[in-house]
Amino acid sequence: MIKINTSITGRLVNEEKKVKIFLIIFFMVGITGFALPVTSNFFTHLTPVALLLSVAALIIFHKPAITLKTSLIFLFIFALSFLIEAAGVRSGLIFGSYVYGRGLGLKLIDTPLMIGINWLLLVYCTNIIVRSFPVSSAVKILSASVLMVIYDLVLEQIAPKLDMWEFEGGIAPVRNYVFWLLIAVFFQFMLKLSGIKFQNRLAAFVFFLQLAFFLTLLIIFKLFK
Repeated sequence: MIKINTSITGRLVNEEKKVKIFLIIFFMVGITGFALPVTSNFFTHLTPVALLLSVAALIIFHKPAITLKTSLIFLFIFALSFLIEAAGVRSGLIFGSYVYGRGLGLKLIDTPLMIGINWLLLVYCTNIIVRSFPVSSAVKILSASVLMVIYDLVLEQIAPKLDMWEFEGGIAPVRNYVFWLLIAVFFQFMLKLSGIKFQNRLAAFVFFLQLAFFLTLLIIFKLFK
């Protein structure tokens, strides 16, 4: 039994390494593609692919098996975050006045469907990251939410360059980050209240890899564009 368990664990670790290496190479190619003027327009259309690849990788390493309750909660996060973004774009009253570009793909109500996936991915990953923190549940919820805002803070600086979205005047207002924090807290609190338990060996890696991807692009554009 011990030998069998060791064999399974070794195989999982090996698969995890392969997926991590693949994602690193994929995102490095993406950095190069966005940085080069001759290929930047083409890579703009690949942003949804990168996001879906990250989601696929997370699904592979998600534990335990996804239940109906978990699926409904994840679907709720996706749907509500999408509707909030759609309302924000139409009214300009939530995050500020902004418009979406082509970078996130197919749109519905002037809002890309991928933005709901992005919210779900961030809520999911940050929730797992803070699980091991030796602090109270309230502090974990706040910590996960702050991580999401930090991610957004970086992304806001590079989003116009990647044709994702752009705020009026070129700068995201303070209320954008305030509402990001409030919405993130709500979703994190909802996960806590739901009582669903899940883990993922790849969650922290995916979150920080994407953060590093956007941060690297931001530095490149600041220095060379």
